[in-house]
Amino acid sequence: MVITIENIFLTSGIALGLVCYALIAKWYLVPVLDKYPREIALPPLIFLHCFRYIGLAFLVTGVVAADIAPAFASPAGYGDLLTALLALISVIALRNRWHVAITLVWVFNVVGTLDLLNALFQGLLHIRAGQLGGAYLIPSLIVPALLVSHFLIFRILLGRTKITARARR
Repeated sequence: MVITIENIFLTSGIALGLVCYALIAKWYLVPVLDKYPREIALPPLIFLHCFRYIGLAFLVTGVVAADIAPAFASPAGYGDLLTALLALISVIALRNRWHVAITLVWVFNVVGTLDLLNALFQGLLHIRAGQLGGAYLIPSLIVPALLVSHFLIFRILLGRTKITARARR
C-alpha cells in the first residue's frame, strides 16, 4: 500500500465523517426512528442509497483520472449501481408490503455494506494522489453517511420483528 497525502486525507476524512455522522445518528435519528416500526423506519435510511448511482463517476474519465485502477473503479462503480437498484426495490417492497420486503432489505444491506468496504480497501490499495479528481467527495463525504446508515439499518433489522397497528395504516 502506498501512503500518499490523498490516502491520509481520505482515511482521516472518512474517520472524521464516521464520527460526525454517528453522532448525528445517535443524537437525532435513533430517537425518532425508534418510535416507529421497522417498515416505517427503514425507508428513509434506504432512500439515501437509491442515489448511489453517483458511484458510476469512478468510471468517467474527466471526473477521475484516465489511469485510475480498474481494480478499484469497476467494482466501486458497478457495485454502487447494483446497490442503488437493490435499495430502490427494497423501498418499493416495503411501501407495498410485499412478503419478501424484509428479505430484500437484508440482501440490499449486506451487498451495499460489502461493496463499500471492498471499495474502501481497493481504494487504499490502488488509488494514487490526484486520481479521484472531484470524485474524492464520494469517499470522504458520502461514504461515511452510507456506512452509518447501513449500521442503522442492521440495527433496525436485528431489533424489530413486529408490525404494529400504526405501521399497518
